[in-house]
Amino acid sequence: MDNGNFKVYKLTEGKNGERFFVDSKSGKRMHEKEKRSFKDMLSSFVDSVKEGIDIIKHDIESIRQRDPAAKSNVEVLLLYSGMHAMIAYRVSHKLYLSGHFLSARAISQLARFTTGIEIHPGAKIGKGLFIDHGMGVVIGETTEIGDNCTIYQGVTLGGTGKDQGKRHPTLGNNIMIGAGAKVLGPLTVGDNSKVAAGAVVLADIPEHSTAVGVPAKVVRQKGERVVADIDQIHLPDPTSQQLCALEVQINKLRRELEAIKTKENIKCDECTEDK
Repeated sequence: MDNGNFKVYKLTEGKNGERFFVDSKSGKRMHEKEKRSFKDMLSSFVDSVKEGIDIIKHDIESIRQRDPAAKSNVEVLLLYSGMHAMIAYRVSHKLYLSGHFLSARAISQLARFTTGIEIHPGAKIGKGLFIDHGMGVVIGETTEIGDNCTIYQGVTLGGTGKDQGKRHPTLGNNIMIGAGAKVLGPLTVGDNSKVAAGAVVLADIPEHSTAVGVPAKVVRQKGERVVADIDQIHLPDPTSQQLCALEVQINKLRRELEAIKTKENIKCDECTEDK
């Protein structure tokens, strides 16, 4: 039936149970998933916008909880470069998933130019990421970041070599990466862990741990959560601990050697008196 200028479709089922819309005039079939009304598309767009606004609100709240310098939501939204980089990332990531790779990279590079933060649109980032200061931060294509993580300036979440597939790190939830730290390769940083400033991480880090040094060494913090702890100064130094242990051993050997020398001198004096 022809209804004016509008085509009339009838919903039918195929042999395999698939549902099709059939044009009653031409007989042309259209898969159910392909026929979406303007109302459906508008509803989907509105839902995506609402989801994006909710994520931005969560990001702003996370930043205010972790940055005592943040005085208002408006300040965070308008003046924080990390916030701007994340908004650009959310847009570019949507384009990337839709196959619009050039447009996605163009937005990410524009954000890099304006904020100094480079986030590949292919990266997977959860809610509440706080990039503090942000200048020099690099996040690679296959990086995965959980919820409520904190990254300081100069951090690199990079790959090693030219391997295809997964080649960048995976960060769990509630991770803190200190200023200038480098996390390289397809490794995993467990939940509630901390990477100290300047560390170079080349191996997996278990949950509730702290990685310090070059290359980074893990210091366990059994049963103690570090989610709310963003102190980058008062951290254990495993290299210093090893040097202290060596110094103790050297001092012990020195005392033993002095004791042996003293004993030999006494024996020599006794021999001289007998003669």
